[in-house]
Amino acid sequence: MLRIFCYTLIICLFTTGIIKGQLDPVLTRGPENGHLIIAGGNLHDTSVFNLFIRLAGGPEAPVVIIPTAADDSFFDEDSAMITLERRYHSLGFKNITILHTRDPGEAETKSFTEPITSARGVWFPGGRQWRLADSYLNTLTHRELNNLLSRGGVIGGSSAGATIQGSFLARGDTRANTIMAGDHLEGLSFIENVAIDQHLLARNRHFDMFEILELYPDLLGIGLDENTAIHVTGDTFEVMGRSYVAIYDRSRWSRERDTTYQMSAESKEFYFLRRGQRYDMRTRTVIR
Repeated sequence: MLRIFCYTLIICLFTTGIIKGQLDPVLTRGPENGHLIIAGGNLHDTSVFNLFIRLAGGPEAPVVIIPTAADDSFFDEDSAMITLERRYHSLGFKNITILHTRDPGEAETKSFTEPITSARGVWFPGGRQWRLADSYLNTLTHRELNNLLSRGGVIGGSSAGATIQGSFLARGDTRANTIMAGDHLEGLSFIENVAIDQHLLARNRHFDMFEILELYPDLLGIGLDENTAIHVTGDTFEVMGRSYVAIYDRSRWSRERDTTYQMSAESKEFYFLRRGQRYDMRTRTVIR
């Protein structure tokens, strides 16, 4: 009888959510090792790039640039790769390799992924995030990106290069970037159980996230304004840059009152974090 009682108690604890951890499907988690730099577009704050370079091991560290989110017209230009190299050299990158393919079969080959295996950092510039998913999702390239994080490397990106790092691919529709939940829904999931939007205030997008959360209410929503980024380590992040990050976690935090107010599931409220403020994605709380 005692054994039956214990088994029954354990089942009740799991089903009521008292025992949590890996069995909880709604936890939002960052990478166990390594770092993420996630920027909201139009990034020109050099402190963000300087942090990326430092985390990668310095200006001479090998870094891979993956510009696949860009439109085909960009790659049709003879000087496209030279333009990319000049831009990132001007930002302080000294040892870069540019990787690009539209073919997921090529992304599955060791010859294509070899630069990632020796890289200390990878950066995704902007464009349309679904192009990155089409080329790299669930390929050897994807696995090597996760391996880079596992060995302590850094992955960064801006605009489309920010959204692709989440598990849910916000604005991933091939028809228009105004469709929040479209024909591509899956990102590279460097952060689990999250949707990431960008160009937030500059494009008046700060209510768009609710279109996703109405369909997938367990997701954590993060919206980044331009020239603003978060530095993710483990399950926490710190805000960098010049503007604000919006948090959609079914609560409203008041910095002035140092109080968090829990909202109903139907609420359309969010709150902002600014440079230097930190957030725990797993517990969905501001770190005071």
